[in-house]
Amino acid sequence: MLGTLHPFSFERVVNAVDKVNERLHRAAAALDAAGIPYAIAGGNAVALWVARVDETAVRNTRGVDVLLRRDDLDRTKAALEAAGFVYRHLAGIDLFLDGADGKQQEAIRLIYASEQVRPDEPAPNPTVGDFEQDERFKVLSLPALVQIKLTAFRDKDRVHLRDLIDVGLIDAGWQAKLSPVLWKRLKQLLDDPH
Repeated sequence: MLGTLHPFSFERVVNAVDKVNERLHRAAAALDAAGIPYAIAGGNAVALWVARVDETAVRNTRGVDVLLRRDDLDRTKAALEAAGFVYRHLAGIDLFLDGADGKQQEAIRLIYASEQVRPDEPAPNPTVGDFEQDERFKVLSLPALVQIKLTAFRDKDRVHLRDLIDVGLIDAGWQAKLSPVLWKRLKQLLDDPH
């Protein structure tokens, strides 16, 4: 169902990006203040890496994915709820809505370190310690991000991997860094970028 159709507005586009940025920073600050190890993952991690090379190639995303240890879930609930987020467990996913009226698509989604999301995946998620520190938050290292994207390998993961390929962050030189299964997936994208 189509919602309200507003006039064309770059201000609305910028506002949408600013809201994601604010949620990401608020969540990271709450986790840092509580001493909970984490790393920003997903589309925002891809955008942060891509922006280091070419800010015009950045693709925006609504949600914020955070990698952390499952053992830290109770502490994470306390920290994020104190920052105004509301915990929900929906369709097997732990997430935090931005307030009681927050939208699921805009939530903070938890990804658990060192676990396989699905039993048929070729590798577990990276460890929570595999990150690079920014002055305001921790971001998955590029090898960990590539691993998690190649492991999941859904449509959006392939799009994110193509973004990393397009700016030269990953190429055929990654073969030695990957398991044969993950290399086969990356080679498929390198051989046919479209």
